[in-house]
Amino acid sequence: MVTPATLISAVGGETVVHKKVSSGLDIVRLVRQGLPVSVVDELMKTFGLALEEVDRIIIPRKTLSHRRKLHTLTSQQSERVLRVARILSLAVDTFGSKSKAMTWLRRPTRPLDGEEPLFLLDTEEGAQLVERLLGQIGHGIAA
Repeated sequence: MVTPATLISAVGGETVVHKKVSSGLDIVRLVRQGLPVSVVDELMKTFGLALEEVDRIIIPRKTLSHRRKLHTLTSQQSERVLRVARILSLAVDTFGSKSKAMTWLRRPTRPLDGEEPLFLLDTEEGAQLVERLLGQIGHGIAA
């Protein structure tokens, strides 16, 4: 399970989001007000995401460029960032290292009909599928 502290750490920590985070409600409040655009850069740095991956699963490049001028993401964009951060953190937890987690996330997977788990994170339903699969892997159920 990914805690609020782990989730915020994945996007740069409290110094990046400019708020103390101790509960899920704190996360909800951050999403509603819109996270700073710098969380996207921190997520990329933390997990080694390429700009092309961010473009596909979180926010298009042109929109990201526009949001940089405004310094904040919309609540929907903030929610997407945190959804991706949650699943990436869970994958690291499951596989024991960022390297192994990112390798698995980028590899087509049979239980997901040959889809790369990373590219399912653009939707909540896709993220739930990946999360369930990670849970099965974490419990030793062949996936």
